[in-house]
Amino acid sequence: MSNHALLLVNLGSPASTAVADVRRYLNQFLMDPYVVDLPWPLRRLLVSLILIKRPAASAHAYASIWWEQGSPLTVLSKRLQDAMRAQWTQGPVELAMRYGEPSIDTVLQRLAAQGVQRVTLAPLYPQFADSTTTTVIEEVKRVVRARSLDMSFSILPPFYDQPEYLDALVDSAKPYLDQGFDHLLLSFHGLPERHLHKLDPGGHCLKDADCCRAAPPEVLATCYRAQCLRSAEAFAARMGLRAEQWSVAFQSRLGRAKWIEPYTEARLEALAGQGVKKLLVMCPAFVADCIETLEEIGDRGLEQFQQAGGETLQLIPCLNDHPSWVTALKRLSERAPLML
Repeated sequence: MSNHALLLVNLGSPASTAVADVRRYLNQFLMDPYVVDLPWPLRRLLVSLILIKRPAASAHAYASIWWEQGSPLTVLSKRLQDAMRAQWTQGPVELAMRYGEPSIDTVLQRLAAQGVQRVTLAPLYPQFADSTTTTVIEEVKRVVRARSLDMSFSILPPFYDQPEYLDALVDSAKPYLDQGFDHLLLSFHGLPERHLHKLDPGGHCLKDADCCRAAPPEVLATCYRAQCLRSAEAFAARMGLRAEQWSVAFQSRLGRAKWIEPYTEARLEALAGQGVKKLLVMCPAFVADCIETLEEIGDRGLEQFQQAGGETLQLIPCLNDHPSWVTALKRLSERAPLML
């Protein structure tokens, strides 16, 4: 076997639904400066306040979607890892989580002990954001320095517009759309608007309603909102959807800061108010189902939609370990450029 490993990295999950484990996980997640981008003293104060009540509420939410085998995100990511082992013939296929276990540190040390010197790093995030892609890469750099690892890295860049990813989305979603629907909502994870402005020194972002459509290449490269809209538009075009059949929203707001709009909660109510009865929702920012899809959309979103007058909300599963996604990820990873 070759010593060229594939390292899949996803966000992570608490070790269990116990409040203490959820608190530990949230603390690691929220104290990441790429997630809550405030100076350390303010970040520590804010996170400490959040951790007073949120762990119990989050533990309850996790418990509502927890599987017998463990966290859905972890279970599904391991299934993808197993499927990739049959595809990636160049060396071992490992899975790490940015927060929680297995950690990037632990997995890289294990690969080094096996004599692996080249790694293709695959952050499992279709669209770029500092709070996803950048923090994974920076954590890898930190571990390599701290452990003095002799490794080179190819890094899978954001693949929001790559044909393989878009075709996999179509293959996985088509059976649900073929059953008939009134409207399709593509709900992406949200970000504070300041995250976009911070990466846009030219002042292009959010200047007008069409800023993402007119984004120059240097802005598009790091603009999460623009990349989400490109993914949505390309998917709709591949599915042959008319403009009135689909829309985009952003979910998972946290705190009082202004986040990118439109908000998923508001969109669900608006669609119900417009007479939509049979709603499909897919979440193309996630490649594995997790608390944000299963609980936030599948449970709370359904309840909100029905209370507003809608009838059915069908959550379309994420790519998970769909065969088309496994094939797509192999091809995308094989052409990842050497960067570290």
